[in-house]
Amino acid sequence: MTGNRDMTAGQTGPDARWTLVTGASSGIGAELARAFAGEGRPLVLTARRSERLEALAGELPVPTVVVPADLAAPGGAEGLVAAIEARGVVLHTLVNNAGFGLRGRFADLPARDQAEMVAVNVAAPTILARLVLPGLIARGGGGILNVASVVGYLPGPNMAAYYATKAYLLNLSEALYEEARPHGVVVTTVCPGATATEFSQRADVGGAKRFTGNVMSPEAVARAAVAGHLAGRAVVIPGAANRAAVIAARLMPRWLSRKVAARLQG
Repeated sequence: MTGNRDMTAGQTGPDARWTLVTGASSGIGAELARAFAGEGRPLVLTARRSERLEALAGELPVPTVVVPADLAAPGGAEGLVAAIEARGVVLHTLVNNAGFGLRGRFADLPARDQAEMVAVNVAAPTILARLVLPGLIARGGGGILNVASVVGYLPGPNMAAYYATKAYLLNLSEALYEEARPHGVVVTTVCPGATATEFSQRADVGGAKRFTGNVMSPEAVARAAVAGHLAGRAVVIPGAANRAAVIAARLMPRWLSRKVAARLQG
């Protein structure tokens, strides 16, 4: 574990508003780190690619700790929290951004790859939220920002498990918003649409219709997410086109939404 700045004991306490960003090595995660740094938040950055984390830490104008972790590995989430606590850092905000998708028919995609996706997209944010939330409630402040997706409002033929993971995270987050709000803790879900990141390469969705139209920048998504979280909102959907898509998904019958999603993801 490394960091780009020395820290005093006072800087590791709850008043420092330390923010943990998972999946911070690129894309939306890196931009979320930059956005929180712009708010003066000291940061804990985690992902598997430590060299990218170190490079990002070196450019940020706030105290930053790098803790490489593999959230797909058994015990990865618990080990991450233990490593942060061992440093004496008290978290004020948890940003569950790490995640990836897989495109293809459910019956054709490797079972192990889909299990790893569920571990990163579902199990890891659930465990991290469970480990961090009691402390936030006890201190009466702070929050959790979960990165879901507009696809969480739809069934997803040709990306079935990925869409399902985002539906889970969206529903979990909205429930936690209501549970945590009376204690002064804000749980926000950001639901971006197609975004120009490395996600499309790993998921092999570059040619999908959903990624050939309105594609937002990760910077715009991060700015909207952080602004919405700081404003205490439960759900943030960046971009007018994405908000219109969610409204349409809610209004259309399920049989039609399945067909529309299959066409967009084809």
